[in-house]
Amino acid sequence: MTVTSYRKGEIMREQFIEQKLVKAVKERGGICLKLMCPAFDGMPDRLVLLPDGKVGFMEVKKPGQNPRPLQVSRHKLLRRLGFRVFVLDDPLMIHLLLDEIGGDAQ
Repeated sequence: MTVTSYRKGEIMREQFIEQKLVKAVKERGGICLKLMCPAFDGMPDRLVLLPDGKVGFMEVKKPGQNPRPLQVSRHKLLRRLGFRVFVLDDPLMIHLLLDEIGGDAQ
């Protein structure tokens, strides 16, 4: 994956990937909520809600960037509680990750 793939000479930003995710979730009939947890830092960026009660958390990063240690800890906590948690750093992976959550493309 090349970091300069979305516009010639520009570095792909987290915001670009996040916008693609929101659009893809909407196309599948779901909603992609921005998570803001001021009293509980390290939570994933997005809560993905798809038809038929399918739920997943999505941590969005720039290509090649890893979650911070606190984020990794929160991801582990959510997984222990039975939730699906994904780290998304490549817009080409969006549809595959949504398939993992269980939202068939419409």
